Amino acid sequence: MTESDPKADLRRYLQAAREALLWKLEGLSEYDVRRPLVPTGTNLLGLVKHVASVEAGYFGETFGRPFGEPLPWFDDDAEPNADMWVTAEESREQIIGLYHRVWAHSDATIDALPLDAIGRVPWWEADRSEVTLHRILVHMTAETQRHAGHADIVRELIDGAAGLRDGNDNMPPGDQGWWESYRSRLESVARKFA
Repeated sequence: MTESDPKADLRRYLQAAREALLWKLEGLSEYDVRRPLVPTGTNLLGLVKHVASVEAGYFGETFGRPFGEPLPWFDDDAEPNADMWVTAEESREQIIGLYHRVWAHSDATIDALPLDAIGRVPWWEADRSEVTLHRILVHMTAETQRHAGHADIVRELIDGAAGLRDGNDNMPPGDQGWWESYRSRLESVARKFA
């Protein structure tokens, strides 16, 4: 692959990150997708809600193309971190549906604007709030990949499932015994520095 279309390349990486994040929910119970497994409460469905919400802003408000659906967890009177978890009244289907609608909205912005289109991120400092679509595509891809990485760890803590994406786990071959031996070796090396 030697020829490149920068916008298509950026969009492809963003879409791969989106799909990887959602893949981490597959096959899990309602409890497990909501379950906080680290001291900060990080949970799989909350990660999806957060990424959907920030993507709506970056490709929406930033370019004068508001998303059009209320995101009450971002209201001034919302409790802190309300975008990082899913309430009992919010379903998995609602959050995944929101994310898909955000994708469509974002993709329409990406299609409509050139990479050098200027926008303004209202929640960034004034001296760096003026951005291009190119910068936001890079930023949102990095943001989504970062949270997909969080989801990798949370999913592994839930049921041991690990990997990059459906059809390509990008993991070395090994059965449970191999992984246990590998982890034990790493622990042994670490203990030398305890």
